[in-house]
Amino acid sequence: MSLQNARRLRKQATEAEQRLWYLLRRKQLDGYRFRRQVPIGDYVADFACLAEHLIVEVDGSQHAERAAEDAQRTAWLQERDYRVIRIWNNDITTNPEGVVAAILAILRD
Repeated sequence: MSLQNARRLRKQATEAEQRLWYLLRRKQLDGYRFRRQVPIGDYVADFACLAEHLIVEVDGSQHAERAAEDAQRTAWLQERDYRVIRIWNNDITTNPEGVVAAILAILRD
């Protein structure tokens, strides 16, 4: 996907994406640098810590219907040595501390 598409997605961020970005931006998470809406191949990752090859995907209810596409996307990214974590919108809005703890655990692993 193009850089223009990534820019469009940044402007159209969901509430959950906005909340997670607030927690990840400016190296707030133990100094790890995240970027949002990062083009990688034909895909745009919701959030990526490129130095640690970690991608965080924020999934809403529409992803229940796109499980096969998401699995293909995850497999493609993993083939390129990325670790992929998928987080539901609801988890971000109801348990942001738990989401941050889970991301940190993966980063430190």
